[in-house]
Amino acid sequence: MTVAAAAGGALVAAGQTVAGTLGIPALAGAPSVEESYERIAASAMLPVTAEPRPADTITPAVTSAIGSEQLAAPSSVPDLAQTAAVDVENLTKAARLGEQAAKVESALSTAMSQGAPKAVVYAGEPFVMPTSGRFTSGFGARWGVQHYGVDLAAPIGTPIFALTDGVVEESGPASGFGMWVVLRHHDGTATVYGHINRSMVETGQQVTAGEEIAEVGNRGQSTGPHLHLEVWEADGTKTDPRPWLAERGLDISGATGSRDA
Repeated sequence: MTVAAAAGGALVAAGQTVAGTLGIPALAGAPSVEESYERIAASAMLPVTAEPRPADTITPAVTSAIGSEQLAAPSSVPDLAQTAAVDVENLTKAARLGEQAAKVESALSTAMSQGAPKAVVYAGEPFVMPTSGRFTSGFGARWGVQHYGVDLAAPIGTPIFALTDGVVEESGPASGFGMWVVLRHHDGTATVYGHINRSMVETGQQVTAGEEIAEVGNRGQSTGPHLHLEVWEADGTKTDPRPWLAERGLDISGATGSRDA
């Protein structure tokens, strides 16, 4: 017998004793003391079990690292290799431009060193004003014949300069011009310098822009000392030198005279 059963029996017995003492009649159908005792004892023998409470699932809190809001997302970080490649390309371009600028400056200095009145750069090549003479006659019909060049009047002996780099194709006597120099340039164009007093170059010689190649003269069919300048295209077509030179930044119009040379 367990302590709980004994206590239960004692409680029932005490209750009946009190009821008897007070003269309270037993209820009809009520169990006897023995029956009550047996029921309590049986109940006391049953094990008491509690349904276990499932453990609460604890989800750990997600916290951000300190300063994480200041960190850039991986996708926003530039590709260092790509950035480096772009930098190298830009530096290479800058170096190339620097070399070209230095080359142009050197070419202009060289072109001006022998006294050319003006020097410019066109398509990466230096060009100079061929002499310091005054414009007196243009390209076109004149006195019933075609005049295939322009005339620049200047005193005999005035230096004549190579318009641009080239090779001497002709140098010496020439019908109508008395004497001439013909230069062939890189693009196939030829420039002609007629009525010269004296040539400073020989056939086959390489010349550079601004190099002195001849002197202004009055030889051949000439009415006064001047440079007769012509420009021939690669196919031999004779073109107006004035717009050809203007396209390259050289204006030979100057003060237009009334005298035809």
